[in-house]
Amino acid sequence: MASTPASTERRRAHRRGTPMNRCLLDTDVISFYLRGQAQVVQRVVRYLQLGVPLELSVVSYYELRRGLVRIGARRRLAELEAFVAHCRAWEVSMEVAREAAQIAGELAAQGMRLDDADVLIGATARVLGIGVATGNVRHFRRIEGLVVEDWLSETEREG
Repeated sequence: MASTPASTERRRAHRRGTPMNRCLLDTDVISFYLRGQAQVVQRVVRYLQLGVPLELSVVSYYELRRGLVRIGARRRLAELEAFVAHCRAWEVSMEVAREAAQIAGELAAQGMRLDDADVLIGATARVLGIGVATGNVRHFRRIEGLVVEDWLSETEREG
C-alpha cells in the first residue's frame, strides 16, 4: 500500500521531534489556542492540515465553558464552540471512571494528588491508548504509562 502525503509528512514530523500522533488536548492547550498562542495555534493547524484528529475530553470542554461563562466572555464562548466543532469529544464512560479511580488511588497511595479534572483527562487518554497534549507536563507525568506531549516546549515525554 502506497504512503499518502499526510502519512509521509507525519513520519517526517515525528523524526523532527514534532510528533503527529493522536492525543487528547488538555484544557490549557485549548485555552492557549483560543488566546492565539502562536506555537499552539501552529500545532493545531498542522494537525488539521495533516488530517490528524483533534480530540478532547468533555471535562476540558466543561472547564473551559465554565470559566468563559463565569466572566461573560461571549465572543470567546463562540470561538470555543467553533473549535470544538472540529474535535472529537470523548465522554466519561464507566471504563474511564474505573480507570480514573485506579489512577487516583495509586497516586494517593504514593502520597501524591492530582485534581479530578486532570485524573479524568489522563484516564480518558489511557483508555483510548493515546497521549495528552498539555503545558502541565508535571501534573500528567504522575500518571504511570501516560505519554505526555508538551505543546509549549515541543518535547515529548513519557511518564
